[in-house]
Amino acid sequence: MTVLKAIWDFISQQLLGMKWLNDLFGLLLKALFGESFATGRWGLSIQFLFFDFIKISILLFLLIFIISYIQSYFPPERTKKILSKYHGIWANTLGALLGTVTPFCSCSSIPIFIGFTRAGLSSGITFSFLISSPLVDLGALVLLTTVFGPKVAIAYVLVGILLAVIGGTIIEKTGLGKHIEPFVTQGKSIDVDAPTMTFKDRVIYGKDQAVSTYKKVVLYILVGVLIGALIHNVIPETWVQTVLGTENPFSVLIATAIGVPMYADIFGTIPIAEALFASGVGIGTILAFMMAVTALSLPSLIMLRRVVKPKLLVAFFIIVVSGIILIGYLFNIFGYLIV
Repeated sequence: MTVLKAIWDFISQQLLGMKWLNDLFGLLLKALFGESFATGRWGLSIQFLFFDFIKISILLFLLIFIISYIQSYFPPERTKKILSKYHGIWANTLGALLGTVTPFCSCSSIPIFIGFTRAGLSSGITFSFLISSPLVDLGALVLLTTVFGPKVAIAYVLVGILLAVIGGTIIEKTGLGKHIEPFVTQGKSIDVDAPTMTFKDRVIYGKDQAVSTYKKVVLYILVGVLIGALIHNVIPETWVQTVLGTENPFSVLIATAIGVPMYADIFGTIPIAEALFASGVGIGTILAFMMAVTALSLPSLIMLRRVVKPKLLVAFFIIVVSGIILIGYLFNIFGYLIV
């Protein structure tokens, strides 16, 4: 067991967490500006900025390449055929699980949602997918592991999938899923067989998807790291704890309210979450913020309004935000079991 723990610690800290890179930046700052600056507030902020940006960029590129390579075996047409064979809670679960292997932000998930709807898939499947796609990501699982450890990362993925399944089920069972704009259901769904891809084709596809996705999210990662650097070492810790600390009973509500107007994918929220965690913010408050940013960003809600009617949009918002707030408070209460 000691050997296995040592191996896991090396993988999580040095390979995934890239602790060696963080130490290298620390030594470099000391050599260039002296120890007093390197260990001071601004030096630590600069170290956090460069280290986190490079770490997330490298891991993100590699993870999206691997995920996209796997996705090449499941083109949309094949996915539709697989999902159409299932019904009820199991179908919604598959829809939610499908969302975990799509490295898209919420706005990018909506065109796929339209395609699934036109293909005749149930509203339970389509909305379970729509909730989980931006909320839960296999890449995020790895990155969250490097920041919070495997227990928190797995818990985040599980509650994200659960929220997606419950949300999709409620929308389907209440009949709210029928409130879709006519152009969505009346459009044509093109069903063509995907061409056979060679190993080389799949590698090229994975590389292209990694480059394309990284270009789309790099700005959000940079903004997230900048905010994280400020929270980490510039903004007084007492301020952060006063607003978002566990002693404030409204911390989850505040975090959710702050997150909704923002627009970023989950990779952009991770450095902010890391800084909040280091400042003593409760894990439930942090998860509520991350979920609100990724699943309920204002731009994605505006875009979703174009394809669903107001009644369904309001119901979608209420269901998801209620689930996020509940998850936040439960994790603040029981988070000590996994942190």
